[in-house]
Amino acid sequence: MPKATQSVPSHRRRRKMLKFAKGYRGAKSKLFKTAKEAVHKSWLYAYRDRKRKKRDFRKLWIIRINAGARLAGTTYSRLIHGLKEKNIIINRKILADLAVTDPGTFQLIVEKAAN
Repeated sequence: MPKATQSVPSHRRRRKMLKFAKGYRGAKSKLFKTAKEAVHKSWLYAYRDRKRKKRDFRKLWIIRINAGARLAGTTYSRLIHGLKEKNIIINRKILADLAVTDPGTFQLIVEKAAN
């Protein structure tokens, strides 16, 4: 018996893959094989970049804290070391937000860490 290639499940699979590729340029949204390759590649990028996003945000927070700390007369590493010594538990996300939006409060935290 010959292999059936025009079955409902295969149509559904192809239609689903082309739906995922909607909005891609040219053949990547029209032809099944190239659409499948593009979609799989995009899934790989999405998986990788969900991990990378965490790294990127941590780097951004450290840059902002360092900038705020230098305006307050210290460095990032001295500030973090002082916070750890004084047992002040505050994460980098909040510190960076304070450095940008509320420099007065950030200055108080730097003074507490320095003493």
